[in-house]
Amino acid sequence: MSVKQSLLAAIEQDRDEIIDFFRGFVRVRSPNPPGDTREAFAYVGKFLTAQGLEFRTVAPQEEFPNLIAAFDAVQPGRHLVLNGHIDVFPVDPVGWTKDPWGGELIDGKIYGRGACDMKAGTSASIFTYRYLHRIRDKLKGRLTLTCVSDEETFGPWGARYLVEHCPEVLGDCLLNGEPSGTNTIRFGEKGPFWIALNIASPGGHGAYTHLSPSATKIAAQLIAELEAVTDIPANPPDNIVPALVQAASAVDKAMGFGASEIVPKVTLNIGMVSGGLKVNMIPGQCRIEADIRLPLGVEKETITKELHKILARHPEVTLEEINFNPPSYCDPYGEMVEILQNNAKQLSGVKPVPIVSLGGTDARLWRYRNIPAYVYGPPPTGMGSYDEHVTVDDFLQVVRTHVLSAYDYLSR
Repeated sequence: MSVKQSLLAAIEQDRDEIIDFFRGFVRVRSPNPPGDTREAFAYVGKFLTAQGLEFRTVAPQEEFPNLIAAFDAVQPGRHLVLNGHIDVFPVDPVGWTKDPWGGELIDGKIYGRGACDMKAGTSASIFTYRYLHRIRDKLKGRLTLTCVSDEETFGPWGARYLVEHCPEVLGDCLLNGEPSGTNTIRFGEKGPFWIALNIASPGGHGAYTHLSPSATKIAAQLIAELEAVTDIPANPPDNIVPALVQAASAVDKAMGFGASEIVPKVTLNIGMVSGGLKVNMIPGQCRIEADIRLPLGVEKETITKELHKILARHPEVTLEEINFNPPSYCDPYGEMVEILQNNAKQLSGVKPVPIVSLGGTDARLWRYRNIPAYVYGPPPTGMGSYDEHVTVDDFLQVVRTHVLSAYDYLSR
């Protein structure tokens, strides 16, 4: 029996243990905000300790502990990093038909907040680390596991902190299990540019509209004008264009019909509008918060220039930057892509396609440092919505693919 066959046999033998760990992980509440992940951290730490796997804690904020575990193989070689986050979106109870913190297994599906985003992928990283530690005498190089606490708010106390302060987590390649769909591998992602537009006018009595413009009416006009940013053309790198074209159908399957149309385009989402005090008062204040997503080949400065052109027509409005992360990408035909494709196809018959994702992940932080970082995880079913879930088959497909691919990378 080959090493890879032995690994698959071990996973099959431990099937119930792996599923039970994942379900228990989902039951541990770790919504961010507020972001206190100490209970989830303890859950992972208890498992690793029981396996005899040492780790250390990095907690720049007490309620945001991060876990780092690492081992060296017998022979020198490359350094692979496994990354997953343990925080999840908050729960809006509207629409849920299952307990969002129940980890229920119903008809082959595991339900709960964080099931796909991303406790399935983080569980895959944890078990990959365990299985490869057992065969470290057959590997070359180093394997590092990072379980971070602050991905949902862009990682100032999570992966971003580790990358900036703990260089041992950088490595030569990163493998991540964020939701992607088992038919795709994410090699890049769009960049979020979050802004706030604050509108101020004198305001006044609702009957005296001749005395003051309405901040909310200005907001309504402004929202329509902001659509101009979506007409800004992209100029992606030449080596990315073929991958984007070839991935169109896979992108639609993984992220919903129409996703392939907006991957290469600037998108605008008006996330929040707040203004006004009373129906018969002219609003003197209004605030708009917008999420602009930049594709590969569009610079923040280009967007900002268009925004200032719009705001020049509205002296009552001031611009505030809330957050920005540039688009990121690595080689869509890199070695880890080939490894993942080969293993996924052998396991399921489906060869995943390299794509650029709409949403952001911690993988971007490694790409910013020219370290190839790839995402292979379950479908994003219910992500950020209600009845979030992952099928057992998809979950185990991700576990098997990560284990075999990490082995391939560290045994070559």
